[in-house]
Amino acid sequence: MFRTRTLMAVVALAALAAGLIGAGAAALLIDNSPSTSSTTVVRETAVGAASSASAAPLSVANVYKRAAPAVVEITVSSGSSPFGGTARAQGSGFVYDSAGHIVTNEHVVDGATSVSVRLASGARYRATVVGTDASTDLAVVKIDAPAAQLHPLTLADSSTLVVGSPVVAIGSPFGLEGTITSGIISALHREIEAPNNFRIADAIQTDAAINHGNSGGPLLDLAGHVIGVNAQIKSDSGGNEGVGFAVPSSTVRSIASELIRKGSVEHAYLGVSLAADGSARIDATSPGEAAERAGLQAGDVVTKIDGASITSGSQLRGIIDGHKPGDRIRVTVRRNGSEKELSVTLGTRPATAS
Repeated sequence: MFRTRTLMAVVALAALAAGLIGAGAAALLIDNSPSTSSTTVVRETAVGAASSASAAPLSVANVYKRAAPAVVEITVSSGSSPFGGTARAQGSGFVYDSAGHIVTNEHVVDGATSVSVRLASGARYRATVVGTDASTDLAVVKIDAPAAQLHPLTLADSSTLVVGSPVVAIGSPFGLEGTITSGIISALHREIEAPNNFRIADAIQTDAAINHGNSGGPLLDLAGHVIGVNAQIKSDSGGNEGVGFAVPSSTVRSIASELIRKGSVEHAYLGVSLAADGSARIDATSPGEAAERAGLQAGDVVTKIDGASITSGSQLRGIIDGHKPGDRIRVTVRRNGSEKELSVTLGTRPATAS
């Protein structure tokens, strides 16, 4: 049975003998020396949304030439290791804007006591975590680097993607910085599990080789624009088997801008468990949450939200994700052979799924 694995490279000496295990191990780093990096100074900056400009397709080599200077290697320290010294792990990221904001995965920096960013030029900077969102597995860190060393990437509009389109991934698999691989979009609108056990909608599936250490790195189209952030693979072996997933750029745009503005993100919450068959049938409602307060019940099948037809659980989750806490929506359900419309005021998603 395939298991979904995150792609951060965590390294332990025991793992070198046993092979890649769990969420993946590329190299365990035991660091007994003190850091000499300076602390990052955080400056508030306004960030505009990048547009997806149309452009003639580039060769893979030219995509690399254009995008590689923006891709970074991220090393995190997270307390003591069982072998003594400081445990470190490694992932990837990319420059989001000229103010020094870097986008990566939440699971790359989760629990970090310090974060270091290595630019493609080789320059290394201490980073500050600006904000994280476990519900989308996205995070923003910031470095205080000269603008001349920062080469922000453009975010594409992931809603326009087509299955079969060529893509490339750039990152630091197993600590091999600046590695590029190529493939196609294998599927769209996949759901993957977030670090807090909620679901991430509209994930991009690709066969471009991504491995441990690619976490947080960009998936790009042939215009050199970011269409997603590489986050997970499905694998029996723990290595690449041609089934990788990226968080779509449309999600990246909204979450990154919110993290830069506020440091955190609040997600709307209906408070239901849906049927395992992928339908929009409610299996249970969470006590005291929006659905229960509005009168939704186990066994109800959601057929419409604000008059728009619902045909699957993923579609229902996607619509709720597009709202804010406190929004009022009209939910139509089929109950005991007849339809019933209820008014629901959405709540705020808890830190972890029950």
